[in-house]
Amino acid sequence: GNGKTWFVLQMAYGIASGGQIVNHWQAPKPRRVLYIDGEMPARTMQGRIASIVAGSEEEPPDPSYLSILTPDLQDMAMPNLAHQEDQEAIADLIRDTEVVIVDNLACLARHGRENDSESWLPVQTWLLGLRRQGKSVITVHHAGKGGAQRGTSSREDVLDTVISLRRPKDYDPSEGARFEVHLEKARGVYGQEAAPFEAALRMENGVAIWVCRSLEDSVRAQILALKAEEYSIRDIANETGLSR
Repeated sequence: GNGKTWFVLQMAYGIASGGQIVNHWQAPKPRRVLYIDGEMPARTMQGRIASIVAGSEEEPPDPSYLSILTPDLQDMAMPNLAHQEDQEAIADLIRDTEVVIVDNLACLARHGRENDSESWLPVQTWLLGLRRQGKSVITVHHAGKGGAQRGTSSREDVLDTVISLRRPKDYDPSEGARFEVHLEKARGVYGQEAAPFEAALRMENGVAIWVCRSLEDSVRAQILALKAEEYSIRDIANETGLSR
């Protein structure tokens, strides 16, 4: 419910078109992307992509740069990527792809008990095999009640980057997709590129527009808004989690 699919769909289109991703990152060149969706209705997926396309300045060199596998358009069940036969069933789709997106693990990698690291091994072996082929894989997963990724932590062992989407403390449900982006693990990413930021999706006449700002700017705006409502310094500190 944090906006994961919006975020990753924008990432998929940005990579495929060599454009911007949530108005924060820039893809250096177009890459062929396969988006494997486990639960989104096809009509909803189509509408979201249309909004993203309308809000993007770049477009893929040709339609083959963004392929989508989604349940409503299949004659059979979606693959279970924890099973070797299902991994092999989509091998032809992946062969000419440079980036594979799996959204999400709960639907597409059903491997028994989530807290059992042994049951994760078939999926991990598949991911490592794709890496050996020079392909990048983005997996989407749910967070648990404590905010960390749900289930066994061994999922993160072979990952280069772990991105966490978190609700801002002053979030209101009427705002839709607005979240903080935190890089919890980042091999080879450091400095300003690894700094957390806030992203918010605005829909204007069916056009998806992303607005980003640093967390420092976000907190400053929250403080000023509370001050304008005549909150005391003590109450502002309580609301923001900052010291007085």
